[in-house]
Amino acid sequence: MRLPDFEAWAIFAKVAEWGSFARAADDIQLSKPTVSKAVARLEQTLGASLFNRTSRQLSLTEMGRHALGHANRIIAEAEAAEAGARDGTLRPSGLIRIAAPMTFGIKHLSPVLPAFLQRYPDIDLTLDFSDAIVDLVAEGYDLALRIAALADSSLRARRLCAVRLLLVATPAWLDTTGRPTHPRELEPHKSFVYTNTSAPGMIRLRHTPSGKDHVLSQASRLRANNAESFLPALEAGLGFGVFPEFMIWDSLQAGRLEIILPDWQAPAIALYLVTPPSALRPARINALLDYLVDAFALPPWARREDAPA
Repeated sequence: MRLPDFEAWAIFAKVAEWGSFARAADDIQLSKPTVSKAVARLEQTLGASLFNRTSRQLSLTEMGRHALGHANRIIAEAEAAEAGARDGTLRPSGLIRIAAPMTFGIKHLSPVLPAFLQRYPDIDLTLDFSDAIVDLVAEGYDLALRIAALADSSLRARRLCAVRLLLVATPAWLDTTGRPTHPRELEPHKSFVYTNTSAPGMIRLRHTPSGKDHVLSQASRLRANNAESFLPALEAGLGFGVFPEFMIWDSLQAGRLEIILPDWQAPAIALYLVTPPSALRPARINALLDYLVDAFALPPWARREDAPA
């Protein structure tokens, strides 16, 4: 039986990471011809080209993008096996690639990382902040933080804490427009619409005492794919919107914002740690997972008497 060409798979992943045969060869300390031959060998095995090559640019083909997910998974499994064998003698080390939502990552993830880096001086981190949902396996991430009602998937997910979505405006805006008793009273007024959803401007709300639902249709004053961009206009009293609690909790505490219709709730979401499907993880990944579980056991926006447990 012919064994898989693991070396070629690993070299292919490095070339995809660097976008260059020469830079990949320098990184793994092999000659460029050796790297080129390994990729050509893998292409011959698969019966398809993995890269589009021009004199100035190297890009993955459709087959290459598909194969890269497998390559990253193979490497992750091998690293986890090696790390597991070393766990008894070596402290966690190496690089961890993390994907996180933009605002949450900057405001809440970044502040908890210095203590982790001090605790584990041999671990390095690469952070990618984006509100887009990334493919962890295909793009080579070790873990992601996601704030959502998480759909079923092959990924491994661990729930860290609840995140409320709150309907808010400034007290001055509410004094001018009137405090509504039903969501439909908000629909004539312009608001802030977050576009990075499947149905921008459509918010399902449930009346908790009665269990009745209403879909709030927002007329937009300002639209954007990052909700933090709304905050200056929101606090200037130029409309209302639905925001995650972690983004506005301090403004609520200071009285700059007010919750509208507190008996009407948006669907529950939560903060999750998401990792690739393999149960084998290097020690450095487990160290960060355990650290983040502790760090967000009681997040700052939940440290209030009126917040849910």
